[in-house]
Amino acid sequence: MAKTIQAIRGMNDCLPEVSGTWQKVESVLRQVVASYGYQEIRTPIVESTDLFKRSIGEVTDIVEKEMYTFEDRNGDSLTLRPEGTASTVRAGNEHGLLYNQQQRLWYMGPMFRHERPQKGRYRQFHQFGVETYGLDGPDIDLEVILLSARLWKAFGIEKHVTLQINSLGSNEARQAYRETLISYLKERADKLDEESLRRLESNPLRVLDSKNPNVQAAIADAPSLLDHLDEESKTHFDSLCERLTQAGISFEINPRLVRGLDYYNRTVFEWVTESLGSQGTVCAGGRYDGLVEQLGGKATPAVGFAMGMERLVLLLTTLSEDALDTSSADVYVTAMGDDAQAYALEVSEHLRDTLPNVRVMMHCGGGNFKKQLKRADKTGARFALLLGSQEMQSREVAVKPLRDGQEQQTIAFNALSSTIADLLNA
Repeated sequence: MAKTIQAIRGMNDCLPEVSGTWQKVESVLRQVVASYGYQEIRTPIVESTDLFKRSIGEVTDIVEKEMYTFEDRNGDSLTLRPEGTASTVRAGNEHGLLYNQQQRLWYMGPMFRHERPQKGRYRQFHQFGVETYGLDGPDIDLEVILLSARLWKAFGIEKHVTLQINSLGSNEARQAYRETLISYLKERADKLDEESLRRLESNPLRVLDSKNPNVQAAIADAPSLLDHLDEESKTHFDSLCERLTQAGISFEINPRLVRGLDYYNRTVFEWVTESLGSQGTVCAGGRYDGLVEQLGGKATPAVGFAMGMERLVLLLTTLSEDALDTSSADVYVTAMGDDAQAYALEVSEHLRDTLPNVRVMMHCGGGNFKKQLKRADKTGARFALLLGSQEMQSREVAVKPLRDGQEQQTIAFNALSSTIADLLNA
């Protein structure tokens, strides 16, 4: 017997029992961004490796350790995209969408990072993101955060997530702060772990993001970036905080929040939750005003966010068993006898014609009514339609509720669609 082939570690199948939940999540995401006037952009999964080295930063975990990079037959270095922002900027520059224009965009699709697989984190994962270009005031920062907050309301999890915000200031102010931070960290080098020591010269702000308790203790009294902001960035941040308060959005200022990618400046934010055990980030974003120019375009302000969809699905299903939609049908059509099969087909197609949003499954494979109803129950359908010779001759349909204990009723064929619609909406 040939050896069975299994999925690559960290790259998971989405089975039918959970695909319904994914479809619901995707539907809500699309509805919310559409309500804000954002348009979808789709970019290739494979990009030039230089795109990510120039945008994310060569001295980052993603570029150094996690990217899936290979040479194609022409000897070009290509990479499976590890995140969506760089690809969106590349596409915007290439197709003339950004300079002297305003764009509100969103994307959704698979990304790839060679990380240690764990619950809610995989090597092939799916990311949803929002990107805006050509707007530099705190009003668009507010809109992006409000959009993300509306997502939590739509999913019913707004009480389980907390907004944290910070400002990284201008590139010049951050560079001055960087020197101050390096001096502070060098005095405590004996308390830093190997990873923090490696980042000390290359990317010292990431030391502030360390999860090592010993490092956290060492940086407890580190100088705050908020105390080193340039005046323009401080005004921008203060205005954003004031607008968030006016909009009724609760937030925490976290001076240790720096984000893991080099292209961020000024506003950065994360939505975090403790409902998955230890505190975890559900959504993160901020400003990246220099990225468009960094990738060959004209200077263009930009702000956005991204979220890992596996983490979101895990959070939803952890908080509510109802979030896991395992049903494959709303209505299950049964038939007893060969003569009723043609009538069952007619009934099924009639419902699909008149109620296109209703999932109608017709029984195939024969068997008695008990077997057919057992199959109907397994699909998760709310109603079974029972058809035999008598129903066929009288042009009627017997409707049997499967979930709510209501009485079975017989409906005339001509009234079937309206009755099913009312029952499903009840």
